[in-house]
Amino acid sequence: MKADQSLDCIGLYCPMPIVKTAEKIKELRQGEVLEVAADDIGIKQDMPAWCHATGNEFLGVEEEARGYKVYIRKSK
Repeated sequence: MKADQSLDCIGLYCPMPIVKTAEKIKELRQGEVLEVAADDIGIKQDMPAWCHATGNEFLGVEEEARGYKVYIRKSK
């Protein structure tokens, strides 16, 4: 998936990927996509819940050798 910006959260554990995502998403314009790389399996549940709570769109998760990449579209 093509992202407008990316965020590396490898080595950061809950809740830091969510905190860093919240800070980074403020830099995006509405409709832009953020790619978040993380190695904590909790990201698979935490990020969809965070998106639901904040009104952003969770686009999906990809598993990779280093961990996971999640994609979020800024909705607000």
